[in-house]
Amino acid sequence: MQTDPNPDQNAPAASLASYFPGVALAALIAFFSLIIKALKIPLLANLSPLMWAVMLGMVVRNTIGRPEIARRGLALCLRTPLRTGIVLLGLQVTLAEILGVGTFGLLTLVVALAATFWVTRVIGRRLGVAPGLATLIAAGTSVCGASAIVAANTVVGEDDEAVAYSLATVTLFGTVAMFLYPTIGALLPLDDAAYGLWIGGSVHEVAQVVAAGFAHGQASGQAATVAKLARVLMLAPLVLAMGFAARDPARRSRAPMPWFVFGFLGMALLAGTGLVSAEWRADANFLTQALLALALAAVGLETDLGKLVAQGWRPLALGACATLFIGAGTLAAALLWPR
Repeated sequence: MQTDPNPDQNAPAASLASYFPGVALAALIAFFSLIIKALKIPLLANLSPLMWAVMLGMVVRNTIGRPEIARRGLALCLRTPLRTGIVLLGLQVTLAEILGVGTFGLLTLVVALAATFWVTRVIGRRLGVAPGLATLIAAGTSVCGASAIVAANTVVGEDDEAVAYSLATVTLFGTVAMFLYPTIGALLPLDDAAYGLWIGGSVHEVAQVVAAGFAHGQASGQAATVAKLARVLMLAPLVLAMGFAARDPARRSRAPMPWFVFGFLGMALLAGTGLVSAEWRADANFLTQALLALALAAVGLETDLGKLVAQGWRPLALGACATLFIGAGTLAAALLWPR
């Protein structure tokens, strides 16, 4: 029998090929999640492609099953595409847009984010929710839903079931807010700017903010979108602060520093220079959604529903408390806005 004189020459190709099944499976699910959004089916389109990706992935994992051969590629999807997507997310925010919120609006958003993050973790301890899971729910509620959860998990390092539970919790209560807040807003003395500050400062996902904001009119929808983008920009300092806090010199093992958030900030600065056209920003937004959908499809494919159910009701109650806290706080600020 003839042997290969240079067996190591084929190793790189074989190694790369081992990633293909998992990446292809996650990409297929991400593709369908983007198609669902593009079809603009009523109600279904109100959920972001990111949430569809994780839900479809969970359906596949818990019905057909996840092939063992896909494991390595799925692990890759949870690293490079995730970080690249978060970096590109910075192109959707400019300093001029953030300043459009005004001093009072920015102060409201910063205080609401910090207070919600801290209070959610405190309530989580009282409820007996695992600290990592409570932190993910806190990040998703206080900043920007799914993107914040997956970014925060680069520091927290929770398993896929915890990520999936936090995603489901934040999406559930964000969806409730999306339908409920426009009705409440119609009964209150809120002008377009105040309503937009409330919606953009409290509803979780960008898609949910757009739906709830424009339900009150064009001007309120634009104000809500700007306020939400300001919250998105706060993702970078939050994750950096989490990274520094986790790197306790007294510990033998340290959480990795999320350096990719500097790329996020760099992209935000680039967007503010005017060098990036509106068309390029739109293309970058699509690529961002595709990359994050790829990562969240991998999360869904690695999520065992049995382990998810075992988490119990307490994390769900924590998500409800966090949503009520940030919703009530930003509403009070909007009603008291001195103008």
